[in-house]
Amino acid sequence: MADVVRDVMTPGVVAVRPDASLVEAAQLMRAQDIGDVLVADEVGLVGVLTDRDITVRAVAEGEDPLTVSAEAVCTPHPVAVGPDDPVSTAVSLMREHSVRRLPVVEDGRAVGMVSLGDLPVTHDPGDRPRTVRTVQTDPSVQGS
Repeated sequence: MADVVRDVMTPGVVAVRPDASLVEAAQLMRAQDIGDVLVADEVGLVGVLTDRDITVRAVAEGEDPLTVSAEAVCTPHPVAVGPDDPVSTAVSLMREHSVRRLPVVEDGRAVGMVSLGDLPVTHDPGDRPRTVRTVQTDPSVQGS
């Protein structure tokens, strides 16, 4: 079983420059069959840009995706984990910040991504036994 983020992350990153247009970012997402890219410059990680960010923060507002930059629409200063952090830390951060993906950063540089689907449920410290309740319907009421 995986103990640290390095064991479950997807190594490598797909990134765009901060001044890349939203069209460039969207084309890269399509080519890579992914829903997000990192926004990074020579110094390091600037933000995370998702397909939803493009839709909700730009297109729905009437912005021109050819002229709007990735940096203008991305989520700046994203929550991140290190490759040697415990998997439970990634799970906790995702839950606390309501995100499905976290960049994995080492020495200021993004080295991978970890997504909710990558994480084993057994490492979720917030999991508690849940009661499943079945609701019975009255067959005589149906079709009325």
